[in-house]
Amino acid sequence: MSAQNRVRVLAGAGTVAALLALGLTTAPSAPAAQAEPVRAVPAGAVPAPAAGTSAAGAEAQAVRAPAGSPVAINGQLKVCGTKLCNQFGKPIQLRGMSTHGIGWFPRCYTDGSLDALATDWKADVLRVSMYVDAADKGYLEDPVKYTNQVHGLIEKASARGMYVIVDWHMLGSDTVDLGDGDPWTYVAHAKRFFKDIAERHKDKNNLLYEIANEPNGKNHVGQRVDWWTIKTYAEDIIPYIRQYDADTPVLVGTPDWASFGLSGGSDENEVVNNPLRIANIMYTFHFYAASHREWYFDGLTRVADKLPVFVSEFGTQNYLGEGANDFAMTQRYLDLMASKKISWVNWNFSDDHRSGAVFKEGTCNTGGPWTGTAPLKEAGAWIRGKIRTADNFPTS
Repeated sequence: MSAQNRVRVLAGAGTVAALLALGLTTAPSAPAAQAEPVRAVPAGAVPAPAAGTSAAGAEAQAVRAPAGSPVAINGQLKVCGTKLCNQFGKPIQLRGMSTHGIGWFPRCYTDGSLDALATDWKADVLRVSMYVDAADKGYLEDPVKYTNQVHGLIEKASARGMYVIVDWHMLGSDTVDLGDGDPWTYVAHAKRFFKDIAERHKDKNNLLYEIANEPNGKNHVGQRVDWWTIKTYAEDIIPYIRQYDADTPVLVGTPDWASFGLSGGSDENEVVNNPLRIANIMYTFHFYAASHREWYFDGLTRVADKLPVFVSEFGTQNYLGEGANDFAMTQRYLDLMASKKISWVNWNFSDDHRSGAVFKEGTCNTGGPWTGTAPLKEAGAWIRGKIRTADNFPTS
């Protein structure tokens, strides 16, 4: 989801028409041969830590998860075949919530709200969204401040027995095609960030690393951010992270806003026919049910039988995370994901004014209340009810 008003391309044949209507593109010409994308930072480059940084300081100790919590039951996760498996080698499904950008809504992520998420909502996983651009109150604005904020949220969620997705929440520009949707643009910063996180938390067993939220658009020289671009980025950054943390599963974004190319009018074969040859990784898929219907649904149905998929973001609204909720279509997705044990995270655990934020406006500024349905919008009450249903975590 964008900082405040991101364009999310509509699925299928309506994609170009939607963008034309918004004045954000021109009619397509015949495709040109793809040259190698220009990378803003040389592969392997890592900027020196900022003066005074504490981000890569003392290692955090492993946290004992509360008895009966998702982490206490499942332990270290690992990808097995097309599934996410627990310490017993059994496929499981995690269900939980994503933060909004932590720079935008820090008051939403307190001991009280996370207590509610873990015990009242009974969530298995918290996705911590680290926006990137300074204009989005992201990492580049103050790497030390925001890395330490992520450290703190990892500790809070870990103490409550939840899994944590550390999300490098690259978006793409609201003005389209400025290169922000190319994961190579800020690869050096991504490496520094994940190095700091991995060094500090390598002894924990409850993390997942999401290395590129929604690759999309074009790079600085006008080339599409295609699967080749994303794949080479993953092949560069995953081994780098695993120097510091060899065991944590990695979630890899897919073309056209984590849609396996569906938002660009393509399909999943670009990825399926050229997968990463790296163990313990999953591919991400995002959808917004009021906009992303049969084309997306059918694509997820197909690809989940071929590759390990994690739905690291979805909403019950339109592609902007706002407007009316389509609970019927969302329920179809939830049923599909349950049947295939696809883990999922809903967008978003904040009091943003949009309908996709679960809390009513002002809830975070007043420090709650956090529990029950009274502080929740319609979508929040509905998704809380879905997360609260009993987990199925086999141990034998």
